[in-house]
Amino acid sequence: MGDAMELEAAGRTVRLSSPGKVFFPERGFTKLDLARYYLAVGPGILRALRNRPTTLERYPDGVTGESFFQKRAPRNMPDWIPTAHITFPSGRSADEMCPTEVAAVVWAAQYGTLTFHPWPVRRDDVDRPDELRIDLDPQPGTDFADAVRAAHELRAVIDEFGGLRGWPKTSGGRGLHVFVPIEPRWTFTQVRRAAIAVGRELERRMPEQVTIAWWKEERGAKIFVDYNQTARDRTVASAYSVRPQPHAPVSAPLRWEEVGDADPRDFDLASMPGRFAELGDVHADMDDHSFSIETLLELARRDEHDHGLGDLPYPPEHPKMPGEPKRVQPSRARREGAPGDRGRPGGPSAP
Repeated sequence: MGDAMELEAAGRTVRLSSPGKVFFPERGFTKLDLARYYLAVGPGILRALRNRPTTLERYPDGVTGESFFQKRAPRNMPDWIPTAHITFPSGRSADEMCPTEVAAVVWAAQYGTLTFHPWPVRRDDVDRPDELRIDLDPQPGTDFADAVRAAHELRAVIDEFGGLRGWPKTSGGRGLHVFVPIEPRWTFTQVRRAAIAVGRELERRMPEQVTIAWWKEERGAKIFVDYNQTARDRTVASAYSVRPQPHAPVSAPLRWEEVGDADPRDFDLASMPGRFAELGDVHADMDDHSFSIETLLELARRDEHDHGLGDLPYPPEHPKMPGEPKRVQPSRARREGAPGDRGRPGGPSAP
């Protein structure tokens, strides 16, 4: 696997042990390849991570080995990498790393970090998200092309409700993410409520293609708008992150005019550096914008007042939230004769 070596990263030296260790056997990519990749796309991934509490998805022995999510800053982390103190839904808290330099990303790659999962907040205000992240998740029977169709309609929805603009990227799998930079003055609960309103409006416009149903048994062959990715402590893989699949795909930022022709398989650890060298970070202007979600919150209030559409279930690890419907799987509710709730008074079981 070779002796340790040193890499220069924007003025800092980062030590890389076992640079020849193979992380992606199918493609032969090594730890050194991973580190060099993050150097090549450094300005892009730093833009996505800068000052954000970040969870590390680590594969110390590559994609065929054990893996884990590291939320707490590693004990051996250099003191030049800042942290932020965050609180989880359980009430527990931790200090998470907040990259401010490309060298921090390379340092994490040294310890087998493939994917970076940043919170939608900055370290100077960890309770007010500055991004609305919309996850378009293909369910069985659908594919990336279906997510693309949903994304184009989503673009129209957010423009119509407040003139919002989204920046699309591949998930690194079959899905699409659309990030909307927002003013950091709303709580996680309010931002999640805005995401639910967007999902419901998209579902109304594309009822045969899109669903916001939480329970898998109710989704069918549709694109699921995963509104719970906006809940506290739920994160989305950052732009430029390498995903833990055998072919080393990456989450690729796209321009809207590219979305219709994009193939997520074209973006990987080998191809993205060339694209970045040619085009730069196509999401570089995201931080120049900051939108209001008041119109989306008004849409949520109309949904509740006019249609009785209230809250939807939180992820299972969250404590019960005020106004949340029962977390009862629909088939189980029917078997047990339990009263259901789809986020409306007296309605069927929660999605």
